[in-house]
Amino acid sequence: MEAKFNTFESPTIKTFFEFSQLADYSLMDSLKADPQARVDGHDHHPRQVSSGHYVPVTPTAIPEPEYVAHSKTLFGELGLSHALALDEQFRRLFSGDITVAREPMRPVGWATGYALSIYGTEYIQQCPFGTGNGYGDGRAISVFEGLFNGRRWEMQLKGGGRTPYCRGADGRAVLRSSVREFLVQDYMHALGVPTTRSLTLYVSQSERVCRPWYAQDSMSIDPDILVENPAAITTRVAPSFLRIGQLELFARRARSNAHEGALNELQMIVKHLIERNYQQAINPSLTFTDQVVELACLFRKRLTSLVANWIRVGYCQGNFNSDNCAAGGFTLDYGPFGFCELFDPRFQPWIGGGDHFSFLNQSVAAEANYQMFWAAIRPLLTDNTKALKRFDQIRDGFANAMTQELEAMWAKKLGLISYDAILVNELLELMVLSKVDYTIFFRKLSNIPDQLTALKASFYLPSSEQLDAQWGKWLQRWRDHIMSCGNFSVTSAEMKRINPNYTWREWLVAPAYKKAEQGDYSLIKELQDVFSNPYDEQSLEVETKYNRLRPKNFFNAGGISHYSCSS
Repeated sequence: MEAKFNTFESPTIKTFFEFSQLADYSLMDSLKADPQARVDGHDHHPRQVSSGHYVPVTPTAIPEPEYVAHSKTLFGELGLSHALALDEQFRRLFSGDITVAREPMRPVGWATGYALSIYGTEYIQQCPFGTGNGYGDGRAISVFEGLFNGRRWEMQLKGGGRTPYCRGADGRAVLRSSVREFLVQDYMHALGVPTTRSLTLYVSQSERVCRPWYAQDSMSIDPDILVENPAAITTRVAPSFLRIGQLELFARRARSNAHEGALNELQMIVKHLIERNYQQAINPSLTFTDQVVELACLFRKRLTSLVANWIRVGYCQGNFNSDNCAAGGFTLDYGPFGFCELFDPRFQPWIGGGDHFSFLNQSVAAEANYQMFWAAIRPLLTDNTKALKRFDQIRDGFANAMTQELEAMWAKKLGLISYDAILVNELLELMVLSKVDYTIFFRKLSNIPDQLTALKASFYLPSSEQLDAQWGKWLQRWRDHIMSCGNFSVTSAEMKRINPNYTWREWLVAPAYKKAEQGDYSLIKELQDVFSNPYDEQSLEVETKYNRLRPKNFFNAGGISHYSCSS
């Protein structure tokens, strides 16, 4: 399918050669490669990786890659011409063919290992060797790192083939999951939520892979059929892809004296984390000890703010393990994510997640992840009692910091000058009782209505007189609170900048990836446009289609209301 773009900006990078000249590989230059790795990167079979920070590995290209989409927003930020998305060499690189690399680019990519902990408990069961040395990037391969307008970005293929961490899987991603990840990263960025970014999405209609999924109109909890899907590669972009799980891996090795130099490898990766994700915030003239303490403080702020933002926009990570928690403090790994439509504090789209990773429990999961971060880097401070005391105080203050972020978020969602616990808690109870649509409700509330009827369009069930009376009392107290603090029109405008008008509705996204499987990418482009301005009032046609309650037939629907990790 041929694609054409209208370009109004003047991009500085118009050719693949110009793009290649921006290559600058800080990770490969400053960290250690696995000493047992092959120099040529042909390392595609499961094996133990016992030391080193990364494994050089070449991606496996998908055959006959076809352009699906690219992020116009990120291309603009990076100064890339939109036409590059259709350039043959650019397309080949980001569909897995690294043979197009030219100096100063490297002819190999890299994959990283990491550890797994769930809610503060260390696991090695997912490692096929029972040691934890086989767990890591099984199908995520970074292929480029460079400087764009003075900012460092790493570009990573999702679905780029096997690595030593593949645990026997095929290393591929299907088009369904690739479309979801591509779209949601752009959407989260437009919402103002820190996130990895989307660059490109290419598909192969000639390579297909099987995954468990749901039959048409299935109400099953678990996937009930095997589905053959086109293989696809989406490129995600971030300042780095360092995870808490990586810090944990090196901390475990240092703790067990797994090899000589294990503690040094932990120190190296922490220094690299500071350089890659906190360079502008941490004074490099500080001692390393002081930098680590500052890192703990800054990461706590970023993580608590991130989770508050998730809840603000209705996002549920689904599987918030430490290996899915970016040490840079942004959203990483869009697997079994979802957005809350029918408000439920226990909303959880992933069938394997349970209450512990549910919507309003994400702050607790974040604290468990922070605990693992704290425990991982604490060994670097053992010789400094004063630094350890400050470091531990930062950890001990996590719950209070999280509470403050959440209270500030709820105050802003409601247009309040300060947090009112009684007002917020009563509202949440009423929202549950009335079965409201999370996004539609808060957007309509942003108009500061004086009658409950204006809010009832967000209710999934008819209301009772008794409940209406409760709502009426709450609404009046809330309006009185706003009136005592400020101007209705100013507050309304501020609330509309906090409460999005459009949310991710899985039942409206599913048709896009289903059409894409047939080579029709029109709905993907349409969703890109809608999601690029989530706070704006859009056309009547868009409003009618994308801003409405979930139809009854999509409740409890497999692949829509809930899904597995299969991708």
